[in-house]
Parts: sequence; structure tokens; C-alpha cells
Amino acid sequence: MKGCKMIKIITIQGYKSFELGIFKNEDPAKTYIKKAIEKEVLALLDEGLEWVLISGQLGVEIWAAEVIFELKKEYSELKLGILTPFLHQESNWNEENQQMYQTIIAKADFVEAISKQPYVGPWQFRNKNAFFLHKTDGAIILYDPEKEGSPKFFYEAARAFQEENEYFLRIIDFYDLQAIVDEDNF
Repeated sequence: MKGCKMIKIITIQGYKSFELGIFKNEDPAKTYIKKAIEKEVLALLDEGLEWVLISGQLGVEIWAAEVIFELKKEYSELKLGILTPFLHQESNWNEENQQMYQTIIAKADFVEAISKQPYVGPWQFRNKNAFFLHKTDGAIILYDPEKEGSPKFFYEAARAFQEENEYFLRIIDFYDLQAIVDEDNF
């Protein structure tokens, strides 16, 4: 860990499922992504991690929530907060995704919308990124600069924030995921 600041609250960010070509809940790639997230969260639990915050986006963030719920069985002190960028972010999702989202919301320790209105514009996502950077001690991001996508915006904001602040940033890239696949198949 860089510096000696305790890492008590992190955010987990990353690609949306469709950005990774994952369209089915049973896709094996999801299993490897969850293993990578679990590995990073476990390392931080040893450092005093208490809260994981997500915005509830489909893909990496929902999978991170699933990981946290599993880890809570052994680490009961671990908490999950869902802070959505705006009200009713799931309103345009298909029924299956809405049901999965409602299940995650029901199990979370804290749920709140950062913007108290439905989607108005992209500034709500920028506000969400700034909120997470100022309210967390660090971030785990599934992102590879060679495959741009929605995590690019948080990644760039986090890098800029890190220049002025002590902020833990762990990037899980496709090489990390390949290493987990290789370990699993060895």
C-alpha cells in the first residue's frame, strides 16, 4: 500500500457487461472477473477495509456486489453501499436486469441516489465520480487503457485526483484476468 493511510472505504468500478461482450449471467468470464475482485478485496480486508461503495451499474459493479455478499459470510463487518448517480437508474433496463438489481439493492447495507432526480445529463456521472473520489480512500477498477469504455472517465478522474491526494488505486487489467484464468486451468 502506498503511504500509511488506512483504507477503510473503497469503490469498485469497471466495464458494463455489454462492453466486455458478456450477455449471459452464466458466462465463464464473469467468474474470473469476480475472482479478481475477490482477490483484491481480500487483500484490503487485511488492511482494515470496512465499506465497498458502488453505483450499481450493470457489469463489474453488480458482480462486485455479489462478491461482497459472499465475503460477508466470513467478514460480517464488511458493508456494501450503493450510491446511484441519479434516481431510478434501472428504469430502462430489461426485466431480468431490474430483478437482479432489486435483489442487490435489498441486500445492500446502504442505498441512496447522489442526484435526487432521474437522469438529466452526463454531469450526473461526473458528479458521481467526484463524489466517490472524495468519499473513498481508494478504488479497484477493472480497466485496460487498450480497451476504452465507460471506466475510462473514472480512471482518468482518479489518476488526476491521485496527483493531489493520497489515494489507493488498483487497476485490474486483462493481463491480470488472464493470470487468473491460467491459475485456474493449471
